[in-house]
Amino acid sequence: MLANLSIRDLAVVAALDLDLRPGFTVLTGETGAGKSILLTALGLALGDRADSGLVRPGAERGEVSLCFDLADAPAARDWLLDNELAEPDEDTCLIRRTVSADGRSRAFINGRAATLPNLQALGRHLVEIHGQHAHLNLLQAGEQRALLDRHAGGLELAATLKRIFERWKEVSDRIDRLQHDTSSRNARQELLQYQVNELEQFDIETLDYRALSEEHELLANLGRVSEIGYAQLKLLYEDEQYSVNGLLAQSTHAVGELAQISREFAGTLELVESARIQVKEAAMELRHHLDALDPDPARFAAVEQRLAEVHQLGRKHQVRPEGLPGHLEALRTELRSLATGEEQLDHLLAERQDLLNAYDDTARNLSQQRRQAATALETDISRLIHELGMPHGRFAVAFETDAEAPPAPHGRDKIEFLVSANPGLPPRPLSRVASGGELSRISLAIEVASIAQKTTPSLIYDEVDTGIGGGVAEMVGIKLRSLGINRQVLCVTHLPQIAALGHQHLLVEKRAEDGITQSTVRPLEMDERTGEVARMLGGLRITEQTLAHAREMLMLAQ
Repeated sequence: MLANLSIRDLAVVAALDLDLRPGFTVLTGETGAGKSILLTALGLALGDRADSGLVRPGAERGEVSLCFDLADAPAARDWLLDNELAEPDEDTCLIRRTVSADGRSRAFINGRAATLPNLQALGRHLVEIHGQHAHLNLLQAGEQRALLDRHAGGLELAATLKRIFERWKEVSDRIDRLQHDTSSRNARQELLQYQVNELEQFDIETLDYRALSEEHELLANLGRVSEIGYAQLKLLYEDEQYSVNGLLAQSTHAVGELAQISREFAGTLELVESARIQVKEAAMELRHHLDALDPDPARFAAVEQRLAEVHQLGRKHQVRPEGLPGHLEALRTELRSLATGEEQLDHLLAERQDLLNAYDDTARNLSQQRRQAATALETDISRLIHELGMPHGRFAVAFETDAEAPPAPHGRDKIEFLVSANPGLPPRPLSRVASGGELSRISLAIEVASIAQKTTPSLIYDEVDTGIGGGVAEMVGIKLRSLGINRQVLCVTHLPQIAALGHQHLLVEKRAEDGITQSTVRPLEMDERTGEVARMLGGLRITEQTLAHAREMLMLAQ
């Protein structure tokens, strides 16, 4: 449950530390006193969008902190452990949200940075907030279906059905795309097969474009290579008088004499001898290459033809010549992928049928759960709305199941809540029959009827008493008080009949200090509660009779 609410510099609240208790707590105050800011603060801490306009004028930032006791929130404790935001022995949870004056916000769970989705996911396990117009959600078919599933204990089955549907839809879309693309796929296969055959015909797989280009360059310049090669061979080694080898031989002899005279020339002699050896080796290698040259016009023509074919294929396939082998492999890969398209289609068709069978079974089971729950829900809610001032009211759940309808995320059931407010009239859809006050009572009746299925420890109601009064308001208060037996219930109300029935009473007050408006919240003792209930009863003039009435209401409630 929510144990503490702390607010700093948020809207009209400068500072607030509010301890909350289990049971049914009522929150009252003059219109405009700032009751709504508490719900705004709660929403902000639980993941609502931040707005710099919430920061109190003159403050750098606003801050909200919520402290929860996890003793009655096992789902929240499990979520915190799964997300590594709590230790196994922690029995409290602290949520903190800050909003700066420039609109930036930060969130923390147990002192660790958290995202807004984190806050929202955790908040669903801790608090359920019903706003002033929450009862209007009852008019939506999706909300009615979800309420029935919750009452039937079928939320997990409904979630399974939705997952099956989503996979079925994904597979169906893929099948449609594959079948739609059959003609274009066949044309693409024919083109790819032609291109692969063409490249294989020219043996592109074994192409070494660099080696081919180098061979062509050599064959095209064979005469020049021979001319330069033999000239350098003569210069290096074969000219008896002026070859590099001969000159180095003379130098070796001369430096050798120097080395005999002084050892300091030994290093020089070694270098000259090394140079002579390298020149000799270079000459031998040069002769080897020159002797291997074989003018072969037929080979040159073949190489030139091969190179021309490669360039032509490169232009045709819009690929650089050296990239043709890789291009061939890419074409083969795509061709294999298309060739398996029929196999893939067969596999997807089989999977879709399996999913459809699973969907049918799950939808049938969910529909049975819903029908069984609907009967009990009709009885419970009809009884409760009788108690809430609709003595002739009758609640019904209309069912229509189309077994031949295509799959939908929620199943094949069309569900609609019906109500008859007056005797002799058949039940009709809520949107056509119920007034705002009647919708509020039906919404509360559903809350009471489904409380056993709820795991959320804290329920917060913001003026759910709209459109009611008198004895009906008292009965609403009794039902809210009954909810507070097993849950923490907080209700913002303007009705004294409800305020008198709270286990605790909080008063929101607004005052001006130094020209600045501030709102505060404080718990009321019994004497103070009498005065507040009397104010709610009597308006501007509070008489002794009004006070006596207030005391009587509080005494009867307690």
